[in-house]
Amino acid sequence: VGATLRASAPYQKSRRKRSIGTRKEGRIVIIEKEDIRIKRMSRKAGTLIIFLVDASGSMALNRMNAAKGAAIHLLSEAYKSRDKICLIPFHGVRAEVTVPPTKSMTLTKNRLESMPCGGGSPLAHGLSLAIRTGLNTMKVKQDVGRVVIVCITDGRANIPLELSTENKFTPSSDPESKEGMPSRKFLKDEVLSCSKRLAALHDFDFVCIDTEDTFVGTGMAREMALAAQGKYHHLDNTDSVEVAKVTRQSLRDRV
Repeated sequence: VGATLRASAPYQKSRRKRSIGTRKEGRIVIIEKEDIRIKRMSRKAGTLIIFLVDASGSMALNRMNAAKGAAIHLLSEAYKSRDKICLIPFHGVRAEVTVPPTKSMTLTKNRLESMPCGGGSPLAHGLSLAIRTGLNTMKVKQDVGRVVIVCITDGRANIPLELSTENKFTPSSDPESKEGMPSRKFLKDEVLSCSKRLAALHDFDFVCIDTEDTFVGTGMAREMALAAQGKYHHLDNTDSVEVAKVTRQSLRDRV
């Protein structure tokens, strides 16, 4: 009501003059259609937290357990903050959305009970799928206004994106390819290219949790975080409490 009255106030004098001899004559306030203001209640948009988890190699079980526990920790707090959780493990030749964006504790726990592990590390496909999932959710779900991708990995990609999406690899696309397999440089460039896409996306944040042994490390996880203009954390002992702590800190940094 207040906004409508304020909108009509500047025109009252002229409207009273025009109303003489009409049914509006004598009214204290004359409201026209263009004055009407409607208050729309806006909903506070929450955050979609995507756990992108490297489920390949010898540390697969440890990483998966850490991601599972962190997801449950954060989901228990999601009701107040309107946040949602999504889990995307990548192993074998491709990544897969195992837990779609949800606030349901029951659904998440059921999906987390049997998570596959082992095989190759399709890191580029994991990043690509996480980006697509985040963009689609923000487009369809109006209650999601921000996406945080928490990537738990050692950065040792060994599956090219083409193999993940087309079930084949074209050696001619990599000048340094040997025996029909992509070179380390080719795999690294793919991962960094996907990471740079994140840097260009508005309302996307990236947190890379490095589980690599620092004594024999490649530093790839740190390079990913730099390319994505995100945050980097190295955890010697990856556990759910630490992963949840790092994720919460990232959420607070943008508030």
